Parts: sequence; structure tokens; C-alpha cells
Amino acid sequence: MPAPTRRPPLPVLIAIALPLLLAVVVAGIGLTARSSEPAAPAPDTTPLATPPVDAPDATGPECTALLARLDGDLPAGDSTLPVRALADPAPDGVRAWAAAPRPVVLRCGLPRPQELTPTSALLEIDGVQWLELDDGVPEPVVVTYVAVDRPVYVVLTTPVDAGSGPLQAVSDVVRDTLPATPVAVR
Repeated sequence: MPAPTRRPPLPVLIAIALPLLLAVVVAGIGLTARSSEPAAPAPDTTPLATPPVDAPDATGPECTALLARLDGDLPAGDSTLPVRALADPAPDGVRAWAAAPRPVVLRCGLPRPQELTPTSALLEIDGVQWLELDDGVPEPVVVTYVAVDRPVYVVLTTPVDAGSGPLQAVSDVVRDTLPATPVAVR
């Protein structure tokens, strides 16, 4: 005759079951919290109002050629940024793409930036020299770059979260469209 099986005492069963129950509850809370996080806001796709700025070369042949090559979407991380229409009256020399929390905006033909000095640190992206402009904000939402080694100055402002895709894509088009020139510092 088999020996009768003994059940563990109730305190031992509770000691085993309680951590398992706690793990299930914590996992459930984690899954619920993750699924209830607000989704990132969708980029605004309405026509963008862009204020006019001094852009003496915006209607020149260099900017016309560059803007003609930038009429499609831009890569950004795992997705693309669609072209964003400009509200009337649209200033010359401007292209925009829909991104969150701010659009990507390119301006061509602006004057030489005052921040460009003989000691300015420049970034070289795909053969184009860019000056990164600091807006002085501790945690910036956008970053601005100025192409400084071309016959016209090209300014690209992108959201920080867009990654390097827009800058790389624009650098390729700038490199292929505008000839390199020496960087003109004061």
C-alpha cells in the first residue's frame, strides 16, 4: 500500500504562492502602463506659415536648382517625412516637411551667419560643411544647421527627435547640386 502523500502546511503554500502572485500583478501593471502611454502626436500637415526673412539669394539659380531636387519626402529614422505645403504667401527659397513636434524647414539663399568665425567648429556630412547653431536652450526641441561651403547659404532646421536622416539626405542633395567653395569667414 502506497504511503499517504502529505500536503505542505498552509504557511509554506502561502510563502510559495505569494511571490508568484506578486510577479503576475507587477507584470500586469507594467503591460497596462505601457499600453496606456500616450502616442506621439502626429505631425501637423496643414500648410505651414513661414515668416519672410532676409534671403537675398533665394531666387537665384543655385537655390532654384537645389529646391527643385528637394521636392520629395525626407528619411527620418524608420520612416519618412512627407513634404509639407507652405501657406500663401510663401517666401522664396523655402521647403518644409511634416514632422513632430516641429516641422523640418529648409531655407536657401540666406546671408552669411554671424556665428561663422575662424574658430567655428564645423560638421562634415557627406562632403558638406555645416555650422550647427546653438539656440541656448538646455533641452532643445529643434537643431539648426547652416551649409557654409557652397555659393549660397542653406539653413536646415529639424526636430531633435528626427535623427540625422534629414541632414544626411539634404547634404547629399546639396553636395550633388551646389559646387563646393571655400568657407568664407570674416
